[in-house]
Amino acid sequence: MYERHINKQDIREAVRFGEVIMEYPNDRPFPSCLLLFSIGERPLHLVVAIDYSTKTCYIVTIYEPNPDKWDNDFKQRRK
Repeated sequence: MYERHINKQDIREAVRFGEVIMEYPNDRPFPSCLLLFSIGERPLHLVVAIDYSTKTCYIVTIYEPNPDKWDNDFKQRRK
């Protein structure tokens, strides 16, 4: 997060307002999802694991999606 110049407030907003674009219900130890969020013109992907028993979210990673690997809206991987 620090290497990518993403601060805690950006992450809070991404978790709160991000759009779920993929779900990984079989991830372990907790199910997770991929969120899409933009800070201005900068798209970000955020992977969050969710422990529903304690209502706790764990940030797995946050990164800028590579435009060569994602469609223009950054919601689907290119084939």
